[in-house]
Amino acid sequence: MKDNKGVIILLFVGVLMGALDISIVGPALPSIENALKIDARYIGWIFSIYVLFNLIGISLFARLSDVYGRRRIYIIALSIFAIGSLWVSVARSFDMLLIGRAIQGFGASGIFPVASALVGDLFPPQKRGQILGLIGAVFGLAFLIGPFVAGVMLNYLPWNFLFIINLPISVILIYYSSKILPNITNINVIRIDWLGIISLGIALAAFTYGLNNLKGLNWEVDFANFKMLLPFIVSIVALIILFSVENKAKNPIIEFSFFKNREIMIAGIIAVVTGVVQACFVFIPKFVVETFNVTPSTASFMLTPFVLATAIGSPIFGKMIDKFGVKIIIGIGLIISTIGFYLLAFNGNNIVTYYLSGSVIGLGLSVLSGSSLRYIMLNNTSLEDRATSQGMLTIFISIGQLIGTAAVGLLTASLVAKNLYEYMFFGVACLLMAMFVISFGLKNVVYNKETFI
Repeated sequence: MKDNKGVIILLFVGVLMGALDISIVGPALPSIENALKIDARYIGWIFSIYVLFNLIGISLFARLSDVYGRRRIYIIALSIFAIGSLWVSVARSFDMLLIGRAIQGFGASGIFPVASALVGDLFPPQKRGQILGLIGAVFGLAFLIGPFVAGVMLNYLPWNFLFIINLPISVILIYYSSKILPNITNINVIRIDWLGIISLGIALAAFTYGLNNLKGLNWEVDFANFKMLLPFIVSIVALIILFSVENKAKNPIIEFSFFKNREIMIAGIIAVVTGVVQACFVFIPKFVVETFNVTPSTASFMLTPFVLATAIGSPIFGKMIDKFGVKIIIGIGLIISTIGFYLLAFNGNNIVTYYLSGSVIGLGLSVLSGSSLRYIMLNNTSLEDRATSQGMLTIFISIGQLIGTAAVGLLTASLVAKNLYEYMFFGVACLLMAMFVISFGLKNVVYNKETFI
């Protein structure tokens, strides 16, 4: 463990940097909109295109790391992310900004799955839960602290500096990665499944485009001429092609045989719901502003219970997984999260109830966003498929985030503000309770120091 401390730090900082650039954009949107004269109808693409290219690149980088080595691909991913950050920081038009965000998202797609796979490569089974829990805490914290960090920086600096700051950090990470990261490869993986990568990319791109165009559409008109359905039809066709290609591929990017494993199937379902839950955090500051009549900056500080509870809970629950088993801890996390969102839905404008619900939600989500799901994937796949399985899990979570964002957009269009948050948070509580029921299908896997029980 001592020899791997530097590796852990490198992975933590890389994951934090990549995750922050998803959430850090929110507070900067008004400044970017004014600076680049962007039509308000298209401003959401600054976020969506990052997530889209992140989704497209995950499986590619995961498999490339299996073939060419973790260190080499991690450095390449960091370099692409740095180039994208530079591009965004000097953007003088909306098109240029979107290109930079796409490059950023593509580079970031190689950071998290490779980091998770390295944990599986370097640490024994009885330690993986704790380390993945810490990495999960960093990833989860990024979504919560991003708006706060951006708010502080924008008080003193132009919006460009939100991205310029990535450059020195990337250079430092690249330098030390070349020095201390092992370049682990899997000799059993000898070719890249390009047809699978392309069909998966088309499926994800069409799905993302379709979701982003759901918001604010006239349902009767769009269903009549099928314009709204076209992206989803393309996505389904691409998925059918993907299924056909992957069943014949020697080294597929998605092992559909994984889904014959009940553990992986359940983890995938819970991962999608976890992404939906994470999407709700985008709207909690707005909920706080409207409910308690505070300024946006005050609302950012009022997220502190969520942040602290997640930071405290992730490593603790990670250790508990190693000791008590993943099924028990996931069940506890789902119940805690359900209670927290129920309290948030019916807080009655009570500040004490709000802070209590925030603490409870943070603890519960520290399980789901921490080690638990990645623990299941690592321990149900072979060495050569570790990075691929982690990439698949990240895809599931990202799809959940997109679905959650689209669902909230539809609720916003159909409900008055008074009922919006109550329905949203109560709906999340119901989803989490359903996942608690599904989690009974998991096995309670426990590692001791020597053997797998």
